[in-house]
Amino acid sequence: MAEQVVVIGAGIDGAAVGVELARRGARVTVVDSGPPAAGTSGATFSWTNSNGKQPRAYHELSIGGMRAHRRLAGEVAGSDWYHEGGNLEWGDDETEREQLRRKVDSVLEYGYEARWLTRAEVLRLEPDINPAELPAEGIAYFPSEGWVEPARLIGHLLSTVDIERCWHDAVTGIDVAGGRVRSVRLASARRLPADAVVNCAGPAAAQVAALAGLELPMNNTRGVLIYTSPVAVSVARVVHAPRVHLRPDGGGRLLLHTHELDDAADGATVDEAAVEKVVEAGCALYPGIRAASVESVRVGVRPIPADGLPVLGRARELPNFHFAVSHSGATLSLHAGALVAAEVLGEDRSEELAPFRFERF
Repeated sequence: MAEQVVVIGAGIDGAAVGVELARRGARVTVVDSGPPAAGTSGATFSWTNSNGKQPRAYHELSIGGMRAHRRLAGEVAGSDWYHEGGNLEWGDDETEREQLRRKVDSVLEYGYEARWLTRAEVLRLEPDINPAELPAEGIAYFPSEGWVEPARLIGHLLSTVDIERCWHDAVTGIDVAGGRVRSVRLASARRLPADAVVNCAGPAAAQVAALAGLELPMNNTRGVLIYTSPVAVSVARVVHAPRVHLRPDGGGRLLLHTHELDDAADGATVDEAAVEKVVEAGCALYPGIRAASVESVRVGVRPIPADGLPVLGRARELPNFHFAVSHSGATLSLHAGALVAAEVLGEDRSEELAPFRFERF
């Protein structure tokens, strides 16, 4: 059993892995170059779903993640980070509608809950939507989906166990000898002995892997999110409309996004016209949003392994170096984190983790 484990990254994956390791008896140090939740976890749509995820193993892993969120939220009195309000989606033209029909058919084959709603049924769920923006029928509803507030979840997780925290101290080196990781070096000149290391570094996962002599192919992308000021508009669930995606974000704020908005980012700068276009689409969908202002626009980096699937578990050539890297961290974190932690501590999780091994690259 690995007694001393260094977890690199204090986002939602690192917190989940670190907490599970500590609960299982390991001594854990979580390291991050900044504060917890300051990276991708602080700028994410954080939609919990298994909506059209392929292959089947990825779908099932995501289902496990959704169940883990539901279970934890049910166990913790006053939990306020998990919201299972469902997800609405519809298309704008026949091509989009056909794509949505195929997606619904595919998830129904897997036993995933989905159903078709009419405009009148959607208005009973979301009474502040502009009816003119809705088709008369053909609106897909995925009732088990929702979203998490990552910073709140990370704060809860880190508060439940005794772990050593090294914030604002970047990893600068990983010492390997005899085919195993021996220690982790930090910018502060500290050296952390390690029986095992877990790479939860998100967008920086490839750089961390390289420090251990491993090549992890990543296709990271930028993600742009618009946060409104508090507004008296009733939005209770995730909504994927043709020209805007949105959800509540606590305190009466709303979170808006589109994939086109992501393309409008140049580093940390986002084209103002693109932001205005998304806000206008949000106002058309929910007219009450016109009373709000744009409070902030955040640019995050999405960690996406080269084939789009998570990278989980140990590396064969360096068996005490482990990965927990995924584009779907908000959905997967609790479940995948538990699987990775169990393997770090010697349990056989080959069946669940086989499709997501580093060696597939």
